[in-house]
Amino acid sequence: MTSHERFAVNTYSYTLDGGIEDCLNRLADLGFREFELMLYPNHLWPARLDAGARAALSRLIAGKGLAVRTLNQPNVDINLAGAAAEMRAYSLGLVRAGVELAGELGAEGVVIGPGKANPLFPAPVERMMGWFFDALDELLPVARRAGTRLLAENMPFCFLPDADGLMAALEHYGADDIGIVYDVANAHFIGEDLVAGFARVAPRLHTVHLSDTNRQLYKHDPVGLGDVDFAAALAGSRAVGHDRIPILEIISHEPDRDIPDSAARLAEAGW
Repeated sequence: MTSHERFAVNTYSYTLDGGIEDCLNRLADLGFREFELMLYPNHLWPARLDAGARAALSRLIAGKGLAVRTLNQPNVDINLAGAAAEMRAYSLGLVRAGVELAGELGAEGVVIGPGKANPLFPAPVERMMGWFFDALDELLPVARRAGTRLLAENMPFCFLPDADGLMAALEHYGADDIGIVYDVANAHFIGEDLVAGFARVAPRLHTVHLSDTNRQLYKHDPVGLGDVDFAAALAGSRAVGHDRIPILEIISHEPDRDIPDSAARLAEAGW
């Protein structure tokens, strides 16, 4: 197995430059076969994809032997736990459309963030938790009908940034089919012990996101530009028996260079 086949690729780095079909063709030519597609205007946006465009995308994926693992969206643009009901409704509409598209494309899941607090004067956690649970109440039936899953991610800017808080919330909510995407860079940025983090999310762990960052400035850099302990992350992943290929969520202005380079570096490190 080549280093490219050992990793799936998130398309974040391509969202500003063009459509999803061109992006998939470029990455397939580089040797990648499994993907997390970002929902972004002019890249992959459900409201602008008519039936013909959806069918063409499905043909491209099938024709090249590709697989869509997950769909994702920049969670700085939406907020399932926003104080304004109108913002929550708007966010729910965007996520719902993504969940329905995931079902059409055969994706296993849709990555969601729990929601963001006002950093200057946050609402009580219990109130934001209620809004998050309200969102799950609406989105979970949609995901089940579409044949896909909701996958909550640990995000430093969300009101549940750490593995324990996110797991505790989902345990309280109780739906066993809601999974977790454990983002190693996000965990490192907040100072979370990676081995302990993997152990905590293990019962719901669906996917691992890999990228690099330091703890001073939040990044999803190519591997080697930050100080993430990828050896500890690998140890944590292996300790819980997680054996699915991870997703490279690299954000770079030179993705055709930096994504394959990160894959090669991680493969050399044992991933």
